Amino acid sequence: MIPMRDGIKLYTVLYIPVNAKQPVPILIERTPYGASNPDPDDTVITFPPVFPFYNMAKEGYIFVFQDIRGKYKSEGTMQIHQPLIHETQKGAIDESTDTYDAVDWLVKNVPNNNGKAGIVGISYPGWLALVGAVDPHPALKASSEQACMGDLFLGDDFHHNGAFRLSYGMEYTYEVEHDKTTDSDFPFPQFDNYNWYLKLGSLKNVNDKYFHNTIPTWNNFVKHPNYDTFWQKNSTLSYVNYPQIPMLHVGGYYDQEDMNGPQLMYAHMEQKDTFNRNYIVLGPWNHGQWARLKADSLGKISFGSATAVYFKDLQKRWFDYWLKGIGDGKFDEATCFQTGTNVWRTYNTWPPKEVVIKSLYANGNNACSFNKSNEDGSVSYVSDPAHPVPYRTLPIEATYGEGSRWRPWHVEDQRFVTTRDDVISFTSDTMTSNLTVTGKIMAHIFASTTGTDADWIVKLIDIYPNKDTSNLLMSGYQLPVAMEVFRGRFRKSFTNPEPLVPNKPEEFMIDLHDINHVFLKGHKMMMQIQSTWFPVIDRNPQKYVPNIFEAKESDFIKATQTIYFSNQYPTRIDLPVMNE
Repeated sequence: MIPMRDGIKLYTVLYIPVNAKQPVPILIERTPYGASNPDPDDTVITFPPVFPFYNMAKEGYIFVFQDIRGKYKSEGTMQIHQPLIHETQKGAIDESTDTYDAVDWLVKNVPNNNGKAGIVGISYPGWLALVGAVDPHPALKASSEQACMGDLFLGDDFHHNGAFRLSYGMEYTYEVEHDKTTDSDFPFPQFDNYNWYLKLGSLKNVNDKYFHNTIPTWNNFVKHPNYDTFWQKNSTLSYVNYPQIPMLHVGGYYDQEDMNGPQLMYAHMEQKDTFNRNYIVLGPWNHGQWARLKADSLGKISFGSATAVYFKDLQKRWFDYWLKGIGDGKFDEATCFQTGTNVWRTYNTWPPKEVVIKSLYANGNNACSFNKSNEDGSVSYVSDPAHPVPYRTLPIEATYGEGSRWRPWHVEDQRFVTTRDDVISFTSDTMTSNLTVTGKIMAHIFASTTGTDADWIVKLIDIYPNKDTSNLLMSGYQLPVAMEVFRGRFRKSFTNPEPLVPNKPEEFMIDLHDINHVFLKGHKMMMQIQSTWFPVIDRNPQKYVPNIFEAKESDFIKATQTIYFSNQYPTRIDLPVMNE
């Protein structure tokens, strides 16, 4: 029980190498998910290969796992993702000061340490690694945030571009805040929750029927439906400015929870990286997949090699240099796996500067190409909140429940929705050569609605050949290379939303994030647009209401959505193309 400066004690587990020949560094992971383990105190154990730092353990590290305040066996109180306040409030404590106090105690009290510490973590522990490196203890020499939470309104966990992530937001906040001593599963009465969420109705029913105002973070969702000062102060952009110590950002293209955080924080910190100590690794992974044994595939998509082994070797070399002084310290700025060709690439800048922007335009006859449409065309569909498009094939299991398919849904074959009347697809001709897309892709959707609010979900899809001779079972597969949602009311401002004007064409710019993908010869490209994505995204009433969390059942209406393609309204996705 390590004491903090305010007297609160944090439960901490230490693994110390037996008979180390020389002092070794400390590697810390702080967590809200429980640091305890079944190993009796003061016993000798051997780490199994599944231990995420197995290759580092063989070389000698002191591993430290700590419950953050207010969770599991630590004292104090906890609320999700609180901002750092120690700089502006004298005597205040936060996750930065707790990390400082933990490091201070460890280097002074743990035998045979070399006076250097690093911090690492995935997901929430990744955010803790990020904020623990703000105003760090002098002994804290390196940090690796992996799949960190970034801005929780603009692009991670609970909202994407203002659209609320219903199933994840409801289930996760209940898991973490219902009982401080454990993780809690919401007691769904059924296995397939698609209809449960549909029958839930308005979001106001969550508190009225189930939470009864006992989940603090859910209450904040209700109180703060827009990007107000609450969300702005909670954004890591507001309190993490630059890399004060070497920082290794790690993320996955198919991360179903925190895809945006590592990309966002790398770019944000890179602007002030005057010491060249800010690095990024991006791989073909879902949430934290790089910590597993192989990570050679996700769902039905093969990566052709054990990408986790490659990453763990890089991670070891990185920490070995900063904490042990081993190696020359010459690390590539960006190490990014290239999907499609299934090879690792390195870059001097990220995104690389040597790209050319090519626009993939929506055309008539449900086609898309690199040529802008010459016709004043449009296509319409009816979006009905009572019959929303599922975000993956049914059943929709509890996010972390038994049999859940939550983890691989970002690579799920999109053929299950392509035939729906409320999903519009624009498909290219067959590719006659490879096309390498590396960096940030941006969608520009010109659309109108008969309602006064609308969601726009945009997907960039790689369509495999009708008969794939390399793998017959992948024939015709529709791989979503990138997908994102945008809530229309926020088109001008996330802070001050406005209703849409019925039937008025407007431009909606949607960041589809960073990718590194080769569309192979013989494949096709598809641009897909829809207005519901349920229940990962809550149902937009499509009638503007000031606070969707307080919408009435009568506010939910059908709306006709129209997508335009013309010289005046060129719906498109801008692709950063590498000439190789």
